[in-house]
Amino acid sequence: MLSALELAGRIDAGALTPRDVVEMCAAAIAERETVVGAFVTFDVDAASRIAADAAQRLVAAPLRGLPVGVKDIFDTFDFPTEYGSPIYAGNRPRADAALVALTRRTGGIVLGKTVTAELAYVHPGKTRNPRDPDRTPGVSSSGSAAAVAAGMVPLALGTQTGGSVIRPAAYCGVAGFKPSYKLMPLGGAKCFSWHLDTAGLFAATIADVAFAAAAITGRDLRVDDRDRGPPRLALVRTPAWEDASADMRAAVERAARRAEEAGATVRDLDLPPIFADALLAFSTIQGFEGFQSLAFEYDRHRDALSPVLRKLLDAGAGISVDAYDEARRVSRRARQMFADLAGDFDAILTPSAPGAAPRGLDAVGSAAFNRLWTLIGSPCVNVPGMTDASGLPLGIQVVGRFGRDHGTLSAARFVEQALADA
Repeated sequence: MLSALELAGRIDAGALTPRDVVEMCAAAIAERETVVGAFVTFDVDAASRIAADAAQRLVAAPLRGLPVGVKDIFDTFDFPTEYGSPIYAGNRPRADAALVALTRRTGGIVLGKTVTAELAYVHPGKTRNPRDPDRTPGVSSSGSAAAVAAGMVPLALGTQTGGSVIRPAAYCGVAGFKPSYKLMPLGGAKCFSWHLDTAGLFAATIADVAFAAAAITGRDLRVDDRDRGPPRLALVRTPAWEDASADMRAAVERAARRAEEAGATVRDLDLPPIFADALLAFSTIQGFEGFQSLAFEYDRHRDALSPVLRKLLDAGAGISVDAYDEARRVSRRARQMFADLAGDFDAILTPSAPGAAPRGLDAVGSAAFNRLWTLIGSPCVNVPGMTDASGLPLGIQVVGRFGRDHGTLSAARFVEQALADA
């Protein structure tokens, strides 16, 4: 994988140019894209020209001219944007999505559009897991996670409605960051559920993803430049704990022990019953809002939708306004309850996914360990570095309090370093 921080440092030192980095990415694409299939489309020649023509401006910008993969639900003026759906084949937006424009403004070079699940739901695209091409890379930000894991780009943009940043990051063995709800703009991205959709980032390590988030947002999110000290962590098994594989459960408990050995304070935390209710509320909110957000596609192109998406939207059509409003009230109570609990710790540890990536591209895995945290808007980080008995990546999820993104990233980096040092 390519480290964004390391590449930026070498550009700062004059040892590399942005064009050199584009050529690194081009070499990895030439070697692995045929098997991995991370991109819908890419343009190495255009990226190389931008890197050469604007080198002086780029090296002075926060992202230093680093190439970026963009999930194909974000509009781009210079690439087609098809949302993973035949309904939008050949669609050419006239403007960039806000987050894409900010990425370019801060010195990122868009190398190409990465594969998304259909309309960012669960029907998978062509992407294969770089760790094992017979296994799923996760959905729906599959192309972005795989492109980073395969060394094709140092950074990639994705989105999460249920678990579509954290789970692909876990399956592909990269760092994934789903910030607090609305920390990064979603204007110009295809909406599925406006109370759940959250933009996120993929990179090689926690320090890399924090560097990118800081560069794009202008916020104090970097974790490579200072030590906040050992965090206070809570081990949360969640209502879905028994759905996790034995290897996954053991990995989370091992991560907790190693963090404690490195100086962190770790305690068990049982979630109150409101959080089980919140998981049910998630499905109601997603179904209701999906049916409204995709009204055009459902009303005019229903036969072009995959069976799995049609099934969700059919069910969403039957959700009443009263049921939706009650689900929203439950989500607010859960959010407040978590904020109250979070006063005693900096972040929690829990699985990123039920286990390693399942075999088969259609076996996309479960978001059981992600939906709750997406619903309440908390920042979430996938910490790479652990594997199961067969050597496949297992992701440790670090979840923080809403708005405490820097503290969450710092806790995640502490866990990452504790795992590496053990």
